[in-house]
Amino acid sequence: MSKFKIPVHTVHSGILQENAVMLGDKIMKKLKIPAHGTIQLTFGSFRQDVAVIPVPKSDSLRLSEGLARRMGLRQRLTLGASYSSGSRILRLGPLIGVLVSRDHPANPERVFGQITMFCRELTNACHAQGAYVYFFTPEGLEARSTSVQGWVYDEGWRKLSLPVADVINNRLTTRKVENKPSVQHFLADVKSRYGTHFFNEKFLDKTEVFEALAHDPALQRYLPESHAFNGFAILKKMCSSYHSVFLKPVRGSLGKGILRISKAEGGYQLLSTTPLGTRKQVYPSLAKLFQSVAPKMKTTRYQIQQGLPLMELGRRPVDFRALVQKNGTGKWGVTSIVARTAGSNHFVSNLARGGTLSTLREAISKSSLPSGVKESTQLQLPRAALAIARGVETHIPAHFGELGIDLALDQSGRVWLLEVNSKPSKNDNTPLNDQKIRPSVKQMILYCRYLAGF
Repeated sequence: MSKFKIPVHTVHSGILQENAVMLGDKIMKKLKIPAHGTIQLTFGSFRQDVAVIPVPKSDSLRLSEGLARRMGLRQRLTLGASYSSGSRILRLGPLIGVLVSRDHPANPERVFGQITMFCRELTNACHAQGAYVYFFTPEGLEARSTSVQGWVYDEGWRKLSLPVADVINNRLTTRKVENKPSVQHFLADVKSRYGTHFFNEKFLDKTEVFEALAHDPALQRYLPESHAFNGFAILKKMCSSYHSVFLKPVRGSLGKGILRISKAEGGYQLLSTTPLGTRKQVYPSLAKLFQSVAPKMKTTRYQIQQGLPLMELGRRPVDFRALVQKNGTGKWGVTSIVARTAGSNHFVSNLARGGTLSTLREAISKSSLPSGVKESTQLQLPRAALAIARGVETHIPAHFGELGIDLALDQSGRVWLLEVNSKPSKNDNTPLNDQKIRPSVKQMILYCRYLAGF
């Protein structure tokens, strides 16, 4: 099967019948398409038998306005193409769908809220790389899963009826929406009916990740001691083993709800995250502290984790976010690693809590790590991130194409895993830039091309 990229144009319906295509003879020769007769044109879930009209000295594909409209295509673009002579099918693609939580049709400048710029960037990158992308919400799903109401960008955002994509990236931001019966039915249906690939298909919770990776001897050295927090006994055991422990909501994000417990003069100190900074409380005994946090356990599941003496910059703790993505051959690679320094009056480093970003090299060079350790840590962090991504894929039954892996260095330079995020932020690795396509966006498209066979 031959495959390469071809320019696709739309022509007036008066010039070309709706179920016919004008195909340049150069393409027909490369793809070995017969000069006369009918072939099937496919684009995602779209299927249409079309008559082929050869065009001399041309290397493009021309579609009628009506046919282009039914395919959801804009005026002029480049797409991957492949032809199977046995089945006489000409495939165009890849068609990529991004499933997002919500849209705001009344606000065309920010139709997807904070990720609107990322959506524009992904659209531009697809246009440059010979792919086509649209964005849709659970409300855009149609009952029979044969098409989707989605958004495309063409001199402004437009909502169209579009074919089901070859590949869907799950960017839903809440478990409640992800677990809706309509969403789960759609995904199961399009996987079985069209062979649609769906990646980052589920949220991860912290206990699930640590319990799964604990079975892998090669990864155990990265794992701080962690347990499901189920009562006073485990709190007492962990506090007798470590100077500090963390309680983290199993399904939390952005540093919300994290508690730090440590021994203090006169008893035990509890630090909690709030939008305004860190709240500090001291209790005369661990039992009294437990009484104050126990009500939270009735509504939220927590993980208890060994506290680590983290590397610091200016007496502020630092951790590292590695973005690990699959590439154009389906293999994991580290796209970026950034250092995140906690904001003043905070003990977590999330940007939502006032944290700041710096490069890996800059953070390590300014740190108080022993000089002999500084060089080796810059190799150890990406190595650990890759090993953990492979471990998640091996031990957790779900399809992931990118992971945000939060790592830490302790004050001796040892690497530790803090968290794995299956919906990594698109603003955490490098700043958005109107002119420049970030490597993370290019990598995602390469993986989509690989999955779709383009």
